[in-house]
Amino acid sequence: MAGGGAKAGGGPEATTLEHTPTWIVAAVCSVIVIISLVFERLLHSLGKRLKKGSKKPLYEALLKIKEELMLLGFISLLLTGATQKICVRESIMHHLLPCPLPPRAGAKVFTGMLGGARRLLAGGGAADDYCQRKGKVPILSVEAMHQLHIFIFVLAVTHVVLTAITAILGIAQTRNWRRWEEKIQLNNDSDPQMIKHVQEFKFIRDHVKGHGKRWKILGWLRSFFKQFYGSVTEEDYTAMRLGFITKHCKGHPKFNFYEYMIRAFEADFKKVVGISWYLWALLVVFLLLNVHGWYVYIWLTLAPFILLLVVGSKMEHIITELAVQVAQKHTAIEGDVAVTPSDDFFWFHRPKLVLQLIHIVLFQNAFEIAFFFWLLVTYGFNSCIMGRPAYVIARLVISVVSQLLCGYSTLPLYAIVSHMGNSFKKAIFDDNVSEGLVSWAQKARRRKGKKTENAEVGGSSVDGRYGGAVQMTDA
Repeated sequence: MAGGGAKAGGGPEATTLEHTPTWIVAAVCSVIVIISLVFERLLHSLGKRLKKGSKKPLYEALLKIKEELMLLGFISLLLTGATQKICVRESIMHHLLPCPLPPRAGAKVFTGMLGGARRLLAGGGAADDYCQRKGKVPILSVEAMHQLHIFIFVLAVTHVVLTAITAILGIAQTRNWRRWEEKIQLNNDSDPQMIKHVQEFKFIRDHVKGHGKRWKILGWLRSFFKQFYGSVTEEDYTAMRLGFITKHCKGHPKFNFYEYMIRAFEADFKKVVGISWYLWALLVVFLLLNVHGWYVYIWLTLAPFILLLVVGSKMEHIITELAVQVAQKHTAIEGDVAVTPSDDFFWFHRPKLVLQLIHIVLFQNAFEIAFFFWLLVTYGFNSCIMGRPAYVIARLVISVVSQLLCGYSTLPLYAIVSHMGNSFKKAIFDDNVSEGLVSWAQKARRRKGKKTENAEVGGSSVDGRYGGAVQMTDA
């Protein structure tokens, strides 16, 4: 490899490090190191400020961004060189294109499924020569790989940032719940409890109205529209709060349900803000279907929006089913209404499934928004890969509306309805108590392993002692 020489075909070779002046190498390396250190210190300072300000969702989002940066950098290092050594026949590269090839473009040079004719990274010519000697072309050009790296990075950051903003919006929507909780905490439990007919309670009247033969259809329609306005009323909150406490904290009527709910929501946020394997699989499917003339992206945008509406309707309907169950079991009630939580109200008896569906919706919205702005900056609004302007605007509007609806209604609904199952989450304990219990359980298991000959220790078990009375999910 000689820098500055000529190729056999007459084209100039890319200059390598062995023929690059040392002052240029040192200067560029210094700039990279300085920028990296400054960026790292800024992230560290921002993390400390968010942690001190009790802004846990934003702090978790920052940690996820740092993880994604490290992962994407590692993947980039592995793939940049590897793809340039994979050669295929040029005819294969003319199928499933996001844009039609320009006239006679394939006869001269092929730059991959995303790129043009420019080369942004050194070594592209050498890779082309490697495949040309075999009568083939690289499976992905250097420029296309570079652009793909940028898009994946933009997608990861967009997903984390949008999810954090949506979660903050969702928590802000629960500010009335805090006032309801404080009002309940001020109530005197020693006051005499009045006995009322079940239909006298507003919670029952609102949800059981029109219960009859057509209730299944009308109930679902009411649940669908209710998610757009007043998704959780004070009566809903009071009934579900009392139902949770009656099932899991019967001896602690003053349990602060709101604080527990927010802690559990923040724990769930750690899962939602990340990108799981099945989301990466969805990304591959999205990129595969971006074929010129198919126009499938408009349906891929509608699917998560419809899914979000179905999830919101289902959670509203769970509240209605809880109210109907109370009305069917009781004629009169002493005190306040208390529902009976159960996994039977959820799809496949799995409350966690709701969170996974919300995760998919948020990722799809992030994909649409990130894809739009990346294409806009890289190729321009009128490029063929962008698609028809009407479809592009429709997809963007649907994604933004879906994101707002998720923060305004769906996440607050999930925050409370997800606790209407058989189990409670470990967020029922504060951080110190939770860490103490985990540490105690680990020590107990170690002691049990060391003293198996002791009948008393061998017959005791952390799970066995309390497993019959408590069900706690790992969330």
